[in-house]
Amino acid sequence: MLYSDPMTVAVIGTGFVGVVSAAAFASFGNTVIGLDIDEKKVADLQLGIVPFHEPGLPELLRSSLDTGNLTFTTDYKKAISNAEVIIIAVGTPSKADGSADLTYVHASAEALAKYLLPGAVVVVKSTVPPGTLHSVDEIIKKHTDVAYELASVPEFLKEGTAVSDTMNPDRVVIGVSSPSTAEVLKKLHEPFKAEMVVVSPESAQMAKYAANSYLATRITFANQIANICEHTGAQIGEVLSAIGLDQRIGSHYWYPGLGYGGSCFPKDVRELKHFAEQVGEVPNLFSAINELNENRIPNILKNLDEVVDGLNGKKVAVLGLSFKPNTDDMREAPCLAIIPKLIEKGAMVKGYDPAALPVARKIMTEGNGLSLVDTFDEALEDADVIMLLVEWPEFINFDYSAKKLSKKQWIFDARNQLEPQTVRAWGFEYIGIGQK
Repeated sequence: MLYSDPMTVAVIGTGFVGVVSAAAFASFGNTVIGLDIDEKKVADLQLGIVPFHEPGLPELLRSSLDTGNLTFTTDYKKAISNAEVIIIAVGTPSKADGSADLTYVHASAEALAKYLLPGAVVVVKSTVPPGTLHSVDEIIKKHTDVAYELASVPEFLKEGTAVSDTMNPDRVVIGVSSPSTAEVLKKLHEPFKAEMVVVSPESAQMAKYAANSYLATRITFANQIANICEHTGAQIGEVLSAIGLDQRIGSHYWYPGLGYGGSCFPKDVRELKHFAEQVGEVPNLFSAINELNENRIPNILKNLDEVVDGLNGKKVAVLGLSFKPNTDDMREAPCLAIIPKLIEKGAMVKGYDPAALPVARKIMTEGNGLSLVDTFDEALEDADVIMLLVEWPEFINFDYSAKKLSKKQWIFDARNQLEPQTVRAWGFEYIGIGQK
């Protein structure tokens, strides 16, 4: 669907959310300018080069560039001066105390203020605590006399399926204080053909934290049940299948494994924990979820060390360096917690990933027991323990019998993707999650 009356949109921030959003809005006929202070990133994007791995995004980006509807710049004046809607999609990393760092949001607000078109709508898409629009408003007012509107429209994208999530959203949450602003944003999002939920800005901001923290809670709950299963003979897969038939619970989003990771869940749970403490909600659920998740990998490795008769001197293949399949994002990836502990225990580690090797080589130091290898075969060569951390298709569809050696070997299936009986028939010892 194309607009009969397209808008001019500026998107500040060309990270994961910003690039996907800019390309999507441009694909519907809007004139969109993506803005970033990183000259190299802007130059690459203008050539259609995506600086991270996301299926379908290069095609969407190039299509929008080819129509002329999408351009990128480092110039605030060029991006903001004619924009009817300005979307702030910059990062909000956690501070050391767990609170959200709003430095980039506030810097964007100050930089855009003097170029605002009268009546423009400034939308904060970044994940921010409830009440953030008040500080944004104060900053903008210091630098402009024109009338403008503020809104919060959080994103609910999943890395690896971001294009599909953007083009076919479950809902669009629009946080506004004025009906006229709601109408502008409804029009902007109309082509997505999704249910639009109009709420207060504070409710919209809380909805993002609540959604991610609830999903993190399901993962943590599944892991806690898995732990108990390992002591009882119960099978976590069978348990989840049984409870999933209860319509109040559902069979979706049960991921027993190494805990939740990535750029959102750990950060958002910690930030909601901090926010809850700041308003006096102590103790709170989010503190417990965060602690259980942080302890998950150390506890699993302690058990693994016992099961494989000691990791000292073992050759370990770590399969999967990203935090999940179909992305090269390594933020809070399980390998970052696992590999140092394996080396600490005396293991020799080879790491491999189909997409994340370039990122891994920037943030991990090889040597002292770690080598990052270019092929799946190199990783498996002479391995005593094969650790399948991430369910990339090439890992779960592989016939590991071709790599069986004349020694005792273990396959640790952190995502319960392999059939235990098949693995044992190949001659390996099988170690899964939530299974005795």
